[in-house]
Amino acid sequence: MSLAPLVEPADELTNDEVRRYSRHLIIPDVGMAGQKRLKNAKVLVIGAGGLGSPALLYLAAAGVGTLGVAEFDEVDESNLQRQIIHTQSDIGKSKAVSAKESIAEANPYVEVVLHEERLDNDNVMDVFRGYDLIVDGTDNFATRYMVNDAAYFLGIPYVWGSIYRFDGQASVFAPSLADDAPCYRCLYPEPPPPGMVPSCAEGGVLGVLCAAIGSIQVNEAIKLITGIGDPAVGKLVIYDALELEWRKLRVRKDPDCALCGENATVTGLIDYDAFCGAISDEAADAAAGSTISVVQLEHMLKEREEGTRDFTLVDVREQNEFEINKIPGSVLIPKGEFLNGNAFEQLPQDKPVVLHCKSGVRSAEALAALKGAGYSDAVHVGGGVVAWVNQIDPSQPSY
Repeated sequence: MSLAPLVEPADELTNDEVRRYSRHLIIPDVGMAGQKRLKNAKVLVIGAGGLGSPALLYLAAAGVGTLGVAEFDEVDESNLQRQIIHTQSDIGKSKAVSAKESIAEANPYVEVVLHEERLDNDNVMDVFRGYDLIVDGTDNFATRYMVNDAAYFLGIPYVWGSIYRFDGQASVFAPSLADDAPCYRCLYPEPPPPGMVPSCAEGGVLGVLCAAIGSIQVNEAIKLITGIGDPAVGKLVIYDALELEWRKLRVRKDPDCALCGENATVTGLIDYDAFCGAISDEAADAAAGSTISVVQLEHMLKEREEGTRDFTLVDVREQNEFEINKIPGSVLIPKGEFLNGNAFEQLPQDKPVVLHCKSGVRSAEALAALKGAGYSDAVHVGGGVVAWVNQIDPSQPSY
């Protein structure tokens, strides 16, 4: 659907701006009016990570006058494989500050506003106010639902993107711009079960995929701001990088949507962590009273070496993760083997079982399955191999 321009044009472009944006100005659909709208636009980008990096750089290059950066994290070496707005010298620096410095190098005519805080129910509405458009580069479901709801309540359209391994998705959610425009809840009424969809930190992502989806998000942002083309409102763009396939699906407004439907039940911000659930109720119950620390595990491993204690230490991550780092003396049985029951044939019946994963989420899910199979004395390691590397063996690489 074609939509009216989201932003009124600025009064003028300077001679320097005309030179800088000349390749836009000679496109009839953009022209002087479109570039002035970009100059007058205020766009908030949530996250300066995989999607936020290319989005911020291309929005800045396009001449968006004001860019907000909502980011609370610091640059880690593992970010550099895909988060191209940061460089080696930025490791340990605030991602928001690093992004601002890169934007200043890309286009000194862009004003950058930093929001160096974790978005939550207490601040999200205040952060969003005053922006014309939001570009969502978040990587967890709880924040995605919060962004969707807050944007809806404030009447701000937003461009959404998602990446995982070789697959990407993008869409525009703008109920404020069209009566039949869906919101994120129309597409995904409920979050997936806890542990069903691994994060990029657990499952990985092809670095260049971020550029593909991030550039689509910027393309849609430019179309919305200038009022050109046919924005991806009511459309879901799906990209398979391995097969080099693009698909476009129709997304219709759900009349029964809990947020934008005729009888909405979500009328304010909710507890999004509880709604999405970091782990299932079964996993939380299993982990209660059955979680040990890496310090306790180190002591147990020493006792096992001395022959005063015996147990089986099981790593429930995937093979490729096991090859990066490991807790000495562990055996690999991926979480999926616990969920389908095949793992029980590989475990001893005569000694306790200790499970661990990267951070403790997957091992808690595996622990629930294990206790359900009768291993009542099984435990798991809180913090997983991340805590082991940080607290016990920093010589190992992290990921």
